[in-house]
Formats: sequence, structure tokens, C-alpha cells
Amino acid sequence: MTRRHHRSHRPEERPESTAPLPPPELTEAECRRCGTYIAGLDGRYACGVCGWVNDHSEGHRRLPREDEDPDRPPKGRRRPKQLPWRMPEPEPEPGPGPRPGPDAGP
Repeated sequence: MTRRHHRSHRPEERPESTAPLPPPELTEAECRRCGTYIAGLDGRYACGVCGWVNDHSEGHRRLPREDEDPDRPPKGRRRPKQLPWRMPEPEPEPGPGPRPGPDAGP
């Protein structure tokens, strides 16, 4: 796969727009690595079978800026810190009844 090199955008070069971005379009293609039929948004794909991901610059539309992101937390509030592991499940408490032992029989 050949990577395309684009010049970086400076904030003053980006056109300022107050119009909301249109909703993303569902697109479909074959994975370039394994050939699995995959779907993505606006031409950006990730294959769940082999892990291939195309470059974000190959999309059909520009990505939203930080101030256009609807999931962005309010100013002054940070996202919660993500733990690098899952918390262990608590072990179930033993219920009432006889405890199995060496001389326990059927």
C-alpha cells in the first residue's frame, strides 16, 4: 500500500464554517489485505478479521475539527482516565449447605 503524503494544514488555512457537518455516509469495500467485505464511514475502513486500517486521508470528506466534535467534553472538564486493564470480577460467596470434604459422599 502506498502512503500519500499531504502537506500539513495550519489553522489559518482551514476554512471557517458555522454550518454543521452532514451526517456520515456508510460505505462498503473489500479489505485490501484479506479480501473480507467490510463497511466504513465516509471511505474510512477497519477490518475486524485481519486488523487492516486504511489511512484517514483516504476518506471522502474531511474529519471534524475539535470544536465540531459532538462528543467533546465541555471546557474545563477532562475525560475520565481509562484503566489499562479490566477490574477482576468478585468471586461469588459460598451459599448455605453442606461443604464438600474428603468424606463427603453422594
